[in-house]
Amino acid sequence: MECRYKIILASASPRRKQLLEQIGFEFEVWPSRCEEIITKTIPKEVCVELSKQKAVDVASSINTYNEEHADIAQPQDLIIIGSDTIVAVGNEILGKPKNEQEAKTMLRKLSGKTHSVYTGVTFVFMASDGRVGEYSFFDKTDVSVYEMSDDEIEEYVDTGDPLDKAGAYGIQGYFAKHIKAIEGDYYNVVGLPVGKLYHELKKIVG
Repeated sequence: MECRYKIILASASPRRKQLLEQIGFEFEVWPSRCEEIITKTIPKEVCVELSKQKAVDVASSINTYNEEHADIAQPQDLIIIGSDTIVAVGNEILGKPKNEQEAKTMLRKLSGKTHSVYTGVTFVFMASDGRVGEYSFFDKTDVSVYEMSDDEIEEYVDTGDPLDKAGAYGIQGYFAKHIKAIEGDYYNVVGLPVGKLYHELKKIVG
C-alpha cells in the first residue's frame, strides 16, 4: 500500500511500535498524554472511545504546534493512529493492575476461563489543506486460560510482567504457557490487530 500520508503513532507502547514496524509501516511516535475518561460501559465501545481520545489528543497537539511555529511548520497530510486494548471477563473490564495484589486478583478471574480482548483503533486524518476526518473500528479475540494454582499465579506476578499490562498478563511472554486456546487475531491480544488495521486503512486511502 502506497500512502501519501505521514503516519503518527499516538502511543508509547513498544509492542505497538514493534507490530507496525513488523508490517513495514514507516511512522513517527508521538504519545498521547491525555487523561483517559471513560463514559461507556460496553467493552467494545470503551476501547474505541479510548483510542479516539488518544488520536484526537495528538491531532490537537500537532495543530497547536503548527500554529505556534507557523514560520517553520510544513503543511503535510497526516494520519494519526490511536489505539487502546482492554481485557474483559463478560462486561467486567480488567485494566492495568495498580499493584501485585490486584494483579493476583485479576489472574484468579482469568484462571480456567475464557475472556475477551478488545482493541480499538482510531485514524484521524489531517490533510495539508485543512480538511480533517476520523474513522474507528475494533477487533475482538477470545482467549482461554488453563487453571492456574496460587503458586503459579504467585510465580508469574513475581516476574513483574503483569504490572504494566491490561488484564495483568502479556500473551507474548512468560504467560504463554498458561494459554489454552485463542479464537481470533493473536496480534490483537499483543496490542494491535495489524492485519485488520492494514486492510481498513487500505480501504480508505487506497
